[in-house]
Amino acid sequence: MAIYSYKTESLTDFQNPENRVAYQEGIKKVRGYLGEKYPLIINGERVFTKRMVKSVNPSKHNEVIGEISQAGMDEAKLAMESALTAFEYWKKVDPKTRADVLFKAANILKRRRHEISALMTLEAGKPWIEADADTAEAIDFLEYYGRQMLDLTRIDDKVLSRRDIERNEYRYIPLGVGAVIAPWNFPMAILTGMTSAAIVSGNAVLLKPASTTQVIAYKFIEIMEEAGLPKGVLNYVPGKGSEIGDFIVKHPKTRFISFTGSKAVGTSIYENAAKVQKGQIWLKRVIAEMGGKDAILIDGDVDIELAASSIVTSAFGFSGQKCSACSRAIIHEDVYDEVVKLIKEKTEKLTIGTPEDFSNNMGPVNDQAAFDKITDYIEIGKKEGKLLTGGTGSDKEGYFIKPTVFIDLLPDARIMQEEIFGPVLAVSKVKSFEEGLEVVNNTEYGLTGSCISNNRVHLEIAREDFHVGNLYLNRKCTGAIVGYQPFGGFNMSGTDSKAGGPDYLILHMQGKSITEQL
Repeated sequence: MAIYSYKTESLTDFQNPENRVAYQEGIKKVRGYLGEKYPLIINGERVFTKRMVKSVNPSKHNEVIGEISQAGMDEAKLAMESALTAFEYWKKVDPKTRADVLFKAANILKRRRHEISALMTLEAGKPWIEADADTAEAIDFLEYYGRQMLDLTRIDDKVLSRRDIERNEYRYIPLGVGAVIAPWNFPMAILTGMTSAAIVSGNAVLLKPASTTQVIAYKFIEIMEEAGLPKGVLNYVPGKGSEIGDFIVKHPKTRFISFTGSKAVGTSIYENAAKVQKGQIWLKRVIAEMGGKDAILIDGDVDIELAASSIVTSAFGFSGQKCSACSRAIIHEDVYDEVVKLIKEKTEKLTIGTPEDFSNNMGPVNDQAAFDKITDYIEIGKKEGKLLTGGTGSDKEGYFIKPTVFIDLLPDARIMQEEIFGPVLAVSKVKSFEEGLEVVNNTEYGLTGSCISNNRVHLEIAREDFHVGNLYLNRKCTGAIVGYQPFGGFNMSGTDSKAGGPDYLILHMQGKSITEQL
């Protein structure tokens, strides 16, 4: 149990007119620097390159958020050298001082909260509530990991004596230089969590952000610099995964890789990291979260309203682009028709449009590639099941897809098995609770899931047999809270590296036992 107090950051109450005005001011501030050009940051130096990419607003893809320099091999090598040099200094800095950098960063982020959230609304297409929660979670990660480091320092201070014969110590030491490869769907929260955990543990980092949210990542670097992080400890190197990503992962001096993203990329990283390179003197550690095919199981004895609202909220929050999003609903035949009817009603009440407008529940999907993939799956769904609602989209001005629900699907249907990562919900009917458990467990993933039931025996069975890393009972399957609901999944959902949990920092360190004979 943490000795140092930790309290989650409160979410903004947008029913308060003053908070809505403050958020609009945040949007206005972000619009004041749209289109700016951004450099790499290597060893604290700004480095502009000839290769630039444009980050665009997914709601208005002709609007440029910023142009970002891209690292090539020369820049990646320089960043590695800078990180290796910085590590030799940073690893010896008092852990309390490293934690203090995180606490200062949290306070800076609190002051810039609405600006950073507004930037996510524009660059990532996040509605106000989703963006605000993203920023709040980033603050939580900084506060929580800082306190976890202090707790681990207290463990280091313990001396394990054995009579008067010897003096025994056990301490954690940093690993080295790590690659942080961050996702676009939680562009501030997950990026902050992955990076801050590595840094507060005493490591140096090469940060490669997702291609569509590079401006948000740059702003995070600004915050860490303002908080007093020494140069070279954190290096900002956006670029092609097939070029600098592979280089960093395979580099013999890379000690660990922290990755959040697709299964395809994650398994490739896992494979490449496992191969020992010439000059490599350790086995690389991989900390990976790779998404899921998350299900909500609805029992026969259930609150119909709770069941439907949990499904719709989990499926269509941030347009189904959360790795924890509900993409499958498995419903007992006794309540199937009633729940499906209410799902349809609730889904069709959702408004879709630019997330700059607070009244819109859903914004765009990430980019053209995501739009094309999701619409292709919708066509597959039309062949595999019955379209209940939605099924259309337009990429004329932004990448908008209506929340889509397919019903009467077989458990082995493609849209019941394959990750879509968009606003598409697949619904299947089962004859019993036991059959429902078989269906929820029949994919290669195991990230999050939820069981809605009034039957206490069934809930207890779900605790044991619903095979996911994060199981929720009688509530939605999204919205894990840092420090209370450590997040990470089983099977092809990743390495079950529990972000926001008491053992996450230890993944970035190694234990050292020291014995002195008296």
